[in-house]
Formats: sequence, C-alpha cells, structure tokens
Amino acid sequence: MTSAFAFLPFLAACLAAASTGIVFRPGRWYANLNQPSWRPPNALFGPVWLVLYIMIATAGWLVWREAGLAGAALPLAIYALQLVLNGLWSWLSFGLRRLDLAFFEMGVLWLSILATILAFQPISATAAWLLVPYLAWVSFALFLNFTLWRMNPETTAAAGQ
Repeated sequence: MTSAFAFLPFLAACLAAASTGIVFRPGRWYANLNQPSWRPPNALFGPVWLVLYIMIATAGWLVWREAGLAGAALPLAIYALQLVLNGLWSWLSFGLRRLDLAFFEMGVLWLSILATILAFQPISATAAWLLVPYLAWVSFALFLNFTLWRMNPETTAAAGQ
C-alpha cells in the first residue's frame, strides 16, 4: 500500500511539468504559423502526452521502488531534470514564442531523456523501456519544432526585437 501511495508524487511531478502546457497554450499565434503538411492534428497532442506522462511517472516510481531514493539518487535527479526541461519547452515555445530557443532547449531535453533511460536501465529495465516512447515522441517533436522554426524565420526576428 505504501508503495502505491509513493506513485502519487511521481504523478504530481509529471502533472507539474504538464501544467506549463496548460498555462502556455499554442493559441492563435501558433495556428497562424506556416505548418508542415505532416504535422499531426492538435487533437492528438493531449492524448499522446497523457499516456506519456503516465508512463514517465510509472518509470520514476519503478526505479524508486527498486532502489529507493538513496540507491537511485543520481538517476532520479536526472529524471527530475528532464521533467523541468519538459515543462520549460511550453514556456519558450508558446509563452515567449521563441521557436529557436525551444528547439535548442528540446535538444537538451532529448539528451536528458536519453540519460534518464541509461541511468534507469541498470535499476529497472522496465522503467527504461517505459521512457522509449517518450524519447521517440520528443524526437518527432524536435523535428517538428525545427521545421516550424525554419518555415517561420520571422518568429525569431520578431521575438528578438
């Protein structure tokens, strides 16, 4: 029972990261950008992130359950870092409307997810594998962010003025 309650802080941490996507919404500015033809519909993003955040929370919880906070301090610190970076992206992209900064930040996020997977692997292979779809989705999102930035160079120039 205690282990099940311990899942809640991991879920709460994921909800905190997700909350920036609620605060900083794409809105009209994003809708008016030049978009690639292969961009998924807006309705897909919410359900995908919901599933991913549940998987991310589960992965962190599995590592904690297996090794505890003391036994997995570094892997869980990397995990926390990737959640902070995850939340930061919405602010950079939709809050500041800086697709360039969002792209570079997402590159760091991608590296932190990979580092989390590598750090989780020796503790829980299941936890590591639970993060692979997250890495795949962020890989796709990184390419989409780059494409949007390149298709809308005025966003960088306008934001810098």
